[in-house]
Amino acid sequence: MRTRQVALHVSLTVGGLLMLFPFVWMLLTSFKGTHQMLNNPLDWLPNPWVPGNYAQVLGESTIAGAYWNSFYIAVLNVALTLVTSAMAAYAFARIRFRGSGVLFVVFLATQMVPPQVTVAPLYLMLAQIGWVDSHLSLIVPTIVNPFAVFLLRQFIRAVPVELEEAARIDGANRWTTFWRVVLPNIRPGMGALGIIAFLASWNSYFTPLIFLNTPELFTVPLLLATYAKQFGAIDYGLILAASSISVVPTLIAFLIGQRKIINSMAASGLGGR
Repeated sequence: MRTRQVALHVSLTVGGLLMLFPFVWMLLTSFKGTHQMLNNPLDWLPNPWVPGNYAQVLGESTIAGAYWNSFYIAVLNVALTLVTSAMAAYAFARIRFRGSGVLFVVFLATQMVPPQVTVAPLYLMLAQIGWVDSHLSLIVPTIVNPFAVFLLRQFIRAVPVELEEAARIDGANRWTTFWRVVLPNIRPGMGALGIIAFLASWNSYFTPLIFLNTPELFTVPLLLATYAKQFGAIDYGLILAASSISVVPTLIAFLIGQRKIINSMAASGLGGR
């Protein structure tokens, strides 16, 4: 038994190091000059170290604007996703009406449709109301999230119905019950969903690529894709320095919420009835 546990820990450690290697390589390469990247055999460590890559990236005014764009879009996406998903999840979990089960299945089935299929009609619709080349095109369409509704529905179904019945006996209406009884009991799920939504918004590339044209409106992933053109010849040291800076918020969010995400996923799977 002990040998099996040791083998499991060793395999997990090796797997973790393999997963970590691309990030370490990105960080080390961001301190290299162009000539060091072309050496044969390849230099693993920078020699000499070139911190000027970060100074040049941080000196660009566009990186600060892109950071702000990505941050406030991600925050709004998280807030709106939590609000709409929690209300929809409560309706699917607690309010019974004719066809509710079929409607929920159809709603979840929309998650199987790739965004590339719906981007053309979505683009035409947003163009009609003047939201193309606007951050509204990145915020409003994302607040309806089938996965988010499914996740919170599982948490709500795990909340004892007796708590809501006791609230109704005390005179609480459905909105008060939802706000004061249900939401406090699904805070772990809300926290995990918030982190997932933040990471998805921050790392989104396809949607900004389609809907944004003005450089001042670019998000961080879209800005990174244009760095080769901005600096002329491709300077991988600069590009990887910018990539390292862009990873910081997602890394912080993951380190803070990794345990909450794992526990919430386990609870949502075990708590559903």
